[in-house]
Amino acid sequence: EVQLVESGGGLVQAGGSLTLSCRVSGGFFDDATIGWFRQAPGKEREGVACINRIDDNIAYAESVKGRFTIFGDIDKRTNYLQMNNLKPEDTAVYYCAHDDVYFGLEDKYRSWGQGTQVTVSP
Repeated sequence: EVQLVESGGGLVQAGGSLTLSCRVSGGFFDDATIGWFRQAPGKEREGVACINRIDDNIAYAESVKGRFTIFGDIDKRTNYLQMNNLKPEDTAVYYCAHDDVYFGLEDKYRSWGQGTQVTVSP
């Protein structure tokens, strides 16, 4: 069973930075896709970024390209989402997700974390 635990959320001013972490236990890490999603109040969950190291594939949503970076630490079995130049519209609960087969930004991942709140003030 794959378990995911996110951390690193918080309150930041617009233009600031945060780095979210996703610790993965169980299952594959390197040979799997790790994705980051977010859900703002009243909105549907949207894919933000995903990575599959074995295939050397990375994808970003257009809204975060150039500002967010996804990367992983194999030894720590931890994936990170570095978020720079944050905007109020980035405010949401951020989730990490894991899947052994799927790669992409659609809501098709098998395992999910509990989420971490990111709030960006104007």
